[in-house]
Amino acid sequence: MTPAARLSAAIEVLDQYLSGTAAEKALTNWARRSRFAGSKDRAAVRDIVFDCLRKRGSYARLGLTGRGLVICHAAAKITSVEEVSNLFSGEGHAPSALVTEEKAALISTSPMDSVEAVYNMPEWLCEELKTSVGADAEAIARGLTERAATFLRVNLSRGSLQNAIDLLAKDGVTAVPHDLAKTALEVVENPRKVSASTAYMSGLVELQDAASQSLCEGLPAANRMLDYCAGGGGKVLAYGDGNKAALFAHDANPQRLRDLGPRAKRAGLKVQLLTTDACKTAAPFDLVLCDVPCSGSGAWRRSPEGKWALTHDAFADLLLVQQEILREAAPLVAPDGVLAFATCSVFKRENEDQIAKFCDDNDGWHCSYERRYSPLEGGDGFYIAYLTRPEPS
Repeated sequence: MTPAARLSAAIEVLDQYLSGTAAEKALTNWARRSRFAGSKDRAAVRDIVFDCLRKRGSYARLGLTGRGLVICHAAAKITSVEEVSNLFSGEGHAPSALVTEEKAALISTSPMDSVEAVYNMPEWLCEELKTSVGADAEAIARGLTERAATFLRVNLSRGSLQNAIDLLAKDGVTAVPHDLAKTALEVVENPRKVSASTAYMSGLVELQDAASQSLCEGLPAANRMLDYCAGGGGKVLAYGDGNKAALFAHDANPQRLRDLGPRAKRAGLKVQLLTTDACKTAAPFDLVLCDVPCSGSGAWRRSPEGKWALTHDAFADLLLVQQEILREAAPLVAPDGVLAFATCSVFKRENEDQIAKFCDDNDGWHCSYERRYSPLEGGDGFYIAYLTRPEPS
């Protein structure tokens, strides 16, 4: 596919998305209809679509359409209006030629001064961000419009960071250590080759955000650890590589755990999967981690669709779910154990406010540790808090 044809494909996908189809599904639908598109074409179209989603607010100066977003995407990558016009030529599979109004908008020097355009998120979420992070709000918002780095976690029980770097290099992947975690590598060249690399297939490395790795590194030692909202299991596997604890995993939707077995086998770990009832039978646990469903605001570089889909009502529902999970998990914790609460959110109402509410509502529990990870540190935005209670006398 030519660069112009890729723009046409992105316009088609974005129009589907704006009509109500999830972005991933729209991309899959396009790929199935476009058997001629090679892997590099599919990756390029995906990159265009996700750049437009990250910067939807500032790219909407020509209107909220697939074409309008893609024209602004092209203009952001190419400084010359003439070069953009060459891509929008209407010839072959290229998008139709730019009209006078579109060209005028591209050369306009008028600033896009709406809050949504500056922060690239709905206005009500801009206010939520400002309340939560103060002076860092605009810098974080801008950072969330950039493509996320690809991070790997090195299983230190399988080899050192240098072993992983050398083995990845043999498969054409360049990676360097990252300061956020002692196990973290940042892929700086050929991230799409990681999943087929020997280092990945052998279990030496796993895909995991650097801040998420740091969060896992800091968790207290335990004899029995339960990841109560395990999903794909990245955190319980990271914890297991650095600790000798018996490992357990649960998720309200058991389907989310389907990949954990193969991943644990590749990592050389044993993780026992538990139903909700089985958690109660197997309790108590020295450490229960609740990485709760949240807005995902700290990871909007990876999932930018989420910020445009989130509503006031959905956000309120998430806050209720988070409290319910804490109430469910608390009885599973041993008297001298730790209930760890985590989100990949930068919003105070999902983080500090939730911990304060839980402690107010549940006598004896208090917050013994908390930390925020800002997206400005390089990884995703995360929050972690440890809840403990005094041992009975």
